[in-house]
Amino acid sequence: MEDKGSIVSARPFEVTNRQVLAIAVPITLASFTTPLVGLVGTAIVGQFGNAELLAGLAAGAVVFDVVYSTFTFLRSGTTGLVAQAFGRDDVLEEWTVLSRALAIAAISGLALIQLAPLIAAIGEWLMNPGQAVTAAMDLYIRIRLVSAPAALINLVILGYFLGRGEASLGLFLQLLLNGMNFVFSIFLGVYLGWGIAGVGWGAVCGEVAGMIAGLAILAGRFRAMPRTSPHHTFHDAAMGRMLRLNGNIMICDLVLIGAYLLFMRQSAQLSTLTLAANAVLMHFLLSAAYFLDGFATAAQQLAGRAIGTRDQTAFLRAVTLTVGWGFALAGFASFLGFAFGEPLIGAITKAADVRAEAAFYLPWAVFTAPSGVLAFQMTGVFEGATWSRDMRNVMLLSFAAFVPALFALEQMFGNHGLWAAYHIFLLTRGIGLLSVIRRRVRTAFAG
Repeated sequence: MEDKGSIVSARPFEVTNRQVLAIAVPITLASFTTPLVGLVGTAIVGQFGNAELLAGLAAGAVVFDVVYSTFTFLRSGTTGLVAQAFGRDDVLEEWTVLSRALAIAAISGLALIQLAPLIAAIGEWLMNPGQAVTAAMDLYIRIRLVSAPAALINLVILGYFLGRGEASLGLFLQLLLNGMNFVFSIFLGVYLGWGIAGVGWGAVCGEVAGMIAGLAILAGRFRAMPRTSPHHTFHDAAMGRMLRLNGNIMICDLVLIGAYLLFMRQSAQLSTLTLAANAVLMHFLLSAAYFLDGFATAAQQLAGRAIGTRDQTAFLRAVTLTVGWGFALAGFASFLGFAFGEPLIGAITKAADVRAEAAFYLPWAVFTAPSGVLAFQMTGVFEGATWSRDMRNVMLLSFAAFVPALFALEQMFGNHGLWAAYHIFLLTRGIGLLSVIRRRVRTAFAG
């Protein structure tokens, strides 16, 4: 029976390089706008010539980013479920998935507002800064957490558009969000002289503007959708599936954060110089992640859509193309790292000893791009296919291999050992997921 409220029509599904790039390029561009906004905030607070304010902003941003990254499952989980519904041409299921995710995001965001004093206190305990830095950090965290419902809802909205392969709309919303953040941060922070509070409220304004624009687009799309009962939208089986999916993705995100923190902790155990050098080199890993995130998102949408249509050929081609593009881009990123790595290190830090130490270990950081390709791409595939339990198990197995390797190799080879262990973590994740995929394909497309 034809669904008159359908937004998409049934059509053949063939995975092409053009489709991959149509998703990957906008998401890559959107990813690079986020650190630019962070640099603007730093520049605004830096105008006041107060080192404590600048340190408070940096510490507060770290705490907020850790909290925020814990909820990125809202984007990933929504993308996978919407992509599968899109593949089945099931617009009603797209709507119900979106409704459930928005409800989870709103409730979680309101809970974070209530927990703001506790989150600020934990952040202060972990960072243990001086009194002036603590006051600035506390102010920034409490203001940023006001935007928690909008920020989490924006993750869901972005996940919905990515699930339908509409990455250009996702890019538009990210540019709007970060653009409004930029404008309001300058107006409030510099023009009105609010300083760090202005930067915080500027971020709140950006998140709210992005949310309003996204919800307005969604309202226009689903205006003709037949209303469904809350019992149908939030019935136990569907909510249970979404919560299990999101829970497994959240565990993976927490393990990633844990691996990073443990790596930096052991860097500090070696020496302050090693910690500073590795903190600089981690920018290369983060830059590689920005490069690879677009193709991982393409893998997520195309794999999920293929699962929805039960098209094994499309699924395997999505995996092949996105992995191929991922390795090509990782090679390009490594080339850039070797060609411009030392000047970039010099731009990040002016301390001669830190620059020399970071340059010595630069090859380890540059090669994280090719080492991490399979980890990024296979994670995208598994999130799109909603095989979250396998993804969680491989992540935990990789972490279990990483921890003893970190301590053993550190004892034998110092900082070389730390970086070798991190490469082991990346490679174990990627190869582990790749080894599982053949069995999962057989069961997913059986019959």
